[in-house]
Amino acid sequence: MNDQANSVDERYATTPATLSSWSRQDTTWMLGLFGTAIGAGTLFLPINAGLGGFWPLVILALLAFPMTFFAHRGLTRFVLSGREGSDITDVVEEHFGIKAGALITLLYFFAIFPILLIYSVALTNTVGSFMEHQLHIMPPPRAILSFVLILGLLAVVRCGEQVIVKAMSLMVYPFIVALLFLAVYLVPHWTGGILSTASEPPAPSALLNTLWLAIPVMVFSFNHSPIISAFAVDQKRQYGAHADERSSQILCRAHVLMVVMVLFFVFSCVLTLSPAQLAEAKAQNLSILSYLANHFDNPTIAFAAPLIAFVAIAKSFLGHYIGASEGLKGLIVKTGRRPAPKTLDRMTAAFMLVVCWLVATLNPSILGMIETLGGPVIASILFLMPMYAIRKVPAMAKYRGQASNVFVTAVGVVAITALVYSFIA
Repeated sequence: MNDQANSVDERYATTPATLSSWSRQDTTWMLGLFGTAIGAGTLFLPINAGLGGFWPLVILALLAFPMTFFAHRGLTRFVLSGREGSDITDVVEEHFGIKAGALITLLYFFAIFPILLIYSVALTNTVGSFMEHQLHIMPPPRAILSFVLILGLLAVVRCGEQVIVKAMSLMVYPFIVALLFLAVYLVPHWTGGILSTASEPPAPSALLNTLWLAIPVMVFSFNHSPIISAFAVDQKRQYGAHADERSSQILCRAHVLMVVMVLFFVFSCVLTLSPAQLAEAKAQNLSILSYLANHFDNPTIAFAAPLIAFVAIAKSFLGHYIGASEGLKGLIVKTGRRPAPKTLDRMTAAFMLVVCWLVATLNPSILGMIETLGGPVIASILFLMPMYAIRKVPAMAKYRGQASNVFVTAVGVVAITALVYSFIA
């Protein structure tokens, strides 16, 4: 027992030296967080954010970093406040009781799993279209194509969490290069675009209404809450009592990378296309890449766009799988069954494969509505639950009284009310 205590003390004693230098594992997690957040949603962000006009977009750009950083830092701290090795579902049960733990686990799963289904459909559509229009070969039947694609991604999943994060971090590099390439490529084609709306500032009521409806778009374009639980558990395992400090550093660098890269891409797009063209892209239900490919009739963009979309969707699928599988395992355990870890992993993978394959094959139009229903739940878990815990949980009392808590709570309320309003309207 003393030897164990001494080994723990030695580990914590060496932690400050570890914190003083940035490790390869820290970079891997930084890119993994980036990879989960920046996916297919980014390809629609220029359209959704740009339609509100110049001034709302500028305000959203200024809010992007604090909105995303403070919210995800709060969720990370919430997971870190639990016992060693506890994921988000365990921490909820630890702080709020068994019934609340079961409810949050259920909501957590149904908030993330529909997004995984959407990525399954989008991946199949993207690859099928690429084979048909760019490679000029007839794609296999949809059932076979979707099965092969999802099985391939689940093969990466079977290699373990660390392999998933490393795979995502590797996939981030070509995605960053592609976003930069597209943003820079558009610079000579800047026509002013959205600047045409800058000369007439909107009325305060119209501005507030636009921001109210646009904030959820910005929030969920940078959302990587599905991977935060695994991230926090790993930080606690590596850095012990200093996990909060190092995880905040990793989150900060990841969010700076996200905000700078994505906003450069967004502004480059909206300075190229007019508000009328952005509205046309939205009416056609096209991503910004597809619209730009048609707009310029450029074979390079036409060929690169689906490849970029594939990378974006695949890495987001992997990141969301971590959260969805974590939620499903939590639900299974909370039913009273406790299968062996390997059996639980296999049961989870088999369920994910079958359901994702069926949905990707059927391609139901109801997925958009499911995503809208999941939105308020994600906002509740990401923004409001950690702030509530700071007020009520003794282990998080040290974070009380910070101005960022008020800011995160306000953004969470705005995001949830706007999402509910857009769904009802």
